[in-house]
Amino acid sequence: MKIPSCPPDYLKVIQDWGRLDPGGFQKSIALGIGTLPGGKYRHWDNLVHLQPPEDLTHERWWALTKVARSAGMRRIPLLDKKARPFQFAIPDPVLEMTHAIDSNASGRIEISEEVTTPGTRDRYLVSSLIEEAITSSQLEGAATTTQVAKDMLRSGRRPKDKGERMILNNYRGMKLICELKEKPFTPQRIIQLQKQLTAGTLSDESAAGRLRRDDEKIVVWDQRDQTLIHEPPGARQLPKRLEALCAFANQNTPDFFIHPVMRAIILHFWLAYDHPFVDGNGRTARAVFYWSMLSQGYWLSEFFSISSILKRAPAKYMRSFLYTETDDNDVTYFILYNLKVIARAIDALHLYLEAKTEEARRTMALIRKSSDFNHRQIALLSHALRHPGAEYTIQSHRNSHNVVYETARSDLFDLAGRRFLEKRKLKNAYYFAAPDDLAGRLTGKSPRRFGKSRR
Repeated sequence: MKIPSCPPDYLKVIQDWGRLDPGGFQKSIALGIGTLPGGKYRHWDNLVHLQPPEDLTHERWWALTKVARSAGMRRIPLLDKKARPFQFAIPDPVLEMTHAIDSNASGRIEISEEVTTPGTRDRYLVSSLIEEAITSSQLEGAATTTQVAKDMLRSGRRPKDKGERMILNNYRGMKLICELKEKPFTPQRIIQLQKQLTAGTLSDESAAGRLRRDDEKIVVWDQRDQTLIHEPPGARQLPKRLEALCAFANQNTPDFFIHPVMRAIILHFWLAYDHPFVDGNGRTARAVFYWSMLSQGYWLSEFFSISSILKRAPAKYMRSFLYTETDDNDVTYFILYNLKVIARAIDALHLYLEAKTEEARRTMALIRKSSDFNHRQIALLSHALRHPGAEYTIQSHRNSHNVVYETARSDLFDLAGRRFLEKRKLKNAYYFAAPDDLAGRLTGKSPRRFGKSRR
């Protein structure tokens, strides 16, 4: 990976400018150069390829841009290896995207029954956890295919290799995050999380569930071309740095407001920057992001996968780290990139929900047009589509439709015989459960289309 070029020292540029052209800098301030050259929060690595305004050089354009940004910079408690603080700005794109995420991920708008009805909610939550577990592991090198991984997690079989074990660990780690969302974060909980994510996958199993040691030289490489990307702070600093991270996670610092989504993204960056473990840092950082989002009321984040978006363009993900480190520890680059990732993940969720709603609509239309079902069966199937796993009995069906026992029994046995309900017997009573893939069965995407069967 090409490392971004380091920007010129804008203060030195201004100093030289004043020496060569007294008053020139002050006159150029009147041009109104803002924080967004060309409408974007650009790094020097991008800006140098654009045409400067007026008669400015690229260096002077950059200096004016940095002056505009510095006025709104806010420092956070994260320090780099030289004890210099990280900082961020809040340009208009940040305000716009955080507002959109507030509207779409914190429960302030109507959302599909796919995630509010208990049966479908649990089904989609499992699917989301599976998706995040798989793609987060694939980002870190797991070679297992998505379909094989899904089959493993759904069937409950034991993992066959390291890649499958990474995915199973991630799945359990995401479930752990959901359990911890109402509890304060502590260094011990971060270590517990890393242990869950890495157990059984490390060459040195003792590295699961502990911080890295001084004698463990940990650096971050781009595996594609072996470019050195990052060298984290020394191991001796880690206990103190984790305490500071947790204070920030628990909203004890700093003494000014930080938007909750920005706080979650900064935590993601913070843990990745400190790289406190021998392995599993990326997965742990993304899990900490989810914990922060959930703990701050963004319940919909249980249902979207940021790793599935990051996986499509891992170089951009890494570049957002590098832009931050090469430009005065400006985390705005990382914040902006991850806000876009979250927005795309939410969009993907809504597209899924729209597709499922349309699928349910088409399925019901197909059922109503079919002569294979009576009105009682249509009502039951409509309920079952919205409530996977729901159970029905002959008595409950009889009471719902005010019919005699034999009519209710005939309705349910007919649906079970065609595999639209799962029949089981407990003692002397029959129970009929709605299968998870009922829509597929009804539309022919799962075995057995419409058609009468013998009982």
